[in-house]
Amino acid sequence: MARDRKPPRRHSGRHSGRRTRHRYRRHSRFIAASMTALALGATALAETPASAAGKPRGHDVSSHQKNVNWPKAKAKGARFVYVKATESHTYRNPFFGQQYNGSRDAGLVRGAYHFALPNRSSGRTQAAYFVRNGGGWRPDGWTLPPALDIEYNPYGRQKCYGLTKARMTAWIRSFSDEVLRLTGRRPVIYTTTHWWNTCTGADRAFAADHALWAARYNASSAGTLPAGWRLWTFWQYDNGGSLPGDQNLFNGSMAQLRKFARGR
Repeated sequence: MARDRKPPRRHSGRHSGRRTRHRYRRHSRFIAASMTALALGATALAETPASAAGKPRGHDVSSHQKNVNWPKAKAKGARFVYVKATESHTYRNPFFGQQYNGSRDAGLVRGAYHFALPNRSSGRTQAAYFVRNGGGWRPDGWTLPPALDIEYNPYGRQKCYGLTKARMTAWIRSFSDEVLRLTGRRPVIYTTTHWWNTCTGADRAFAADHALWAARYNASSAGTLPAGWRLWTFWQYDNGGSLPGDQNLFNGSMAQLRKFARGR
């Protein structure tokens, strides 16, 4: 996901290295693609996977992107966006208003996401904080359901936040139940296959009533999905591109995206 907070100094080197690797891969891909384009006399490069033809493109942003030029993003092909609202039970994105309301004013379908830190407080506590600070939903066709971003711990060495598999699934269920109680929608779950299968013990139950936002970069498809899910709803296929923040696709048509936003 688009990061907007720095981990503690003792861990910053590891994450700086990860960002450097991402930048190096993007830079290498750019050079290779540019050389191909020059050889063919091309003027533009395709950045989305070939399997994405016809699917609405979108992105996700946080305070790292600051004040986004939303008309420009839409002109470049953005049709939806997820905006980071909160993290844990203490942090709110200071650019949330400009990003969330500005994207809607530009004609994008938008939603809010929460970055989970399950070792800081309960799922119910973080869900309530999220909904109070932008994570709501309404069946207007322009508001995506709230999303839970749950992935490897960026602030410490305990990748599963020190929780057992049973405690992790209980935390996610508590968060989901509270979001459902407060908004009427289950949250979309953003995760990677490796994290989910590692930290929840390949729990299959959530796939029955939660849409999946799968993260997998530098690939032609979303690949093997977390346990239980047979289809992805959103796919984050790169952490940089022509749109601000991370690059995403919706698994359907624009009409289906609006229907998904409405909740029916």
